[in-house]
Amino acid sequence: MKTIKTFGKTFGLAAVFSVAAFAGAEAHVTFLDREATQDSTILAALQVPHGCDGKATTEVRVKLPEGFVFAKPQPKAGWELEVIKGNYRKTYDNHGDKVKTGAIEIRWKNGNLSDDFYDTFVIQGKVSGVEAGTSLAFPVTQMCGDTVTAWDQVAKEGGDAHEMKSPAPLLKVVAGEDHGHDHHDMAGMDMSGMAGMGAAAPAGDTVKAGDLEISGGFAKAMLPGQPVGGGFFTVKNNGQADDRLVSVSSSAAGEVQIHEMVTKDNVMRMRQLKDGIAIAAGETVKLEPGNLHLMFQKVKTPFKQGDTVPVTLTFEKAGKVDLVLQVLSAQGK
Repeated sequence: MKTIKTFGKTFGLAAVFSVAAFAGAEAHVTFLDREATQDSTILAALQVPHGCDGKATTEVRVKLPEGFVFAKPQPKAGWELEVIKGNYRKTYDNHGDKVKTGAIEIRWKNGNLSDDFYDTFVIQGKVSGVEAGTSLAFPVTQMCGDTVTAWDQVAKEGGDAHEMKSPAPLLKVVAGEDHGHDHHDMAGMDMSGMAGMGAAAPAGDTVKAGDLEISGGFAKAMLPGQPVGGGFFTVKNNGQADDRLVSVSSSAAGEVQIHEMVTKDNVMRMRQLKDGIAIAAGETVKLEPGNLHLMFQKVKTPFKQGDTVPVTLTFEKAGKVDLVLQVLSAQGK
């Protein structure tokens, strides 16, 4: 409750800002897209351009303002995720359900982002009940070991964010033609879909290799600046002997890793499965959002909706199998 109360005080200062306060210097932590349409579900990509006085960033904490609800963060390879839940100040409608609690702070922890590089930290959420022209502040704490930098300064109405040393990242809410109709709303997903790689996808072509049947292959379109991509499919073992997916490769990426994500006590952990995935006889294994998935590293060209991603799956017994993943939108549609 202490966290919730502290957050409530912070947001009280951050409710409404002028257009002038919306611009932020690129050396600061900012959003890649700094506008959001009313009552829409968005992918808010936070840019962290540097470390703390040359030190590598090891943790990023983001407080979520009232009006940005049903939030789900995108996991990052090598980082742990912690989602802090609390009470909203208002009640929000989630497809007919009245919701009063949800994520109020997101923390990416125990990572290592060198000062020589930048990265994005993505949160899916819905902008709800916010008037057009309002700017929402997302106070950020950037931690580099024992060095802490707070991006939490908020201009008062009529103030100028340019005069601030450490302004909080802002999202300006704008009216849209489809105001009131959220065609991309995915806020009803349960917490198991928090891979930033959202809902289920239409099945792709089915490929057979021995007793194995591989289907439903898809990938997600990558956001600008997103360094990794994700891939999913289903493997059914119709045989009497166990098999194992031991490795994956793709001409579209320098490396493809097999990952597992586990959530416990609001802390999400992602780890690489260096020994692969067991495919037991008579069983079906799904690589899906929030669970097992492929992680494409060193992607040569960012995945775009409508494209395809070729992969080669290597099984212990069935051998090598070529599969084509359909690239859907970043929302999984």
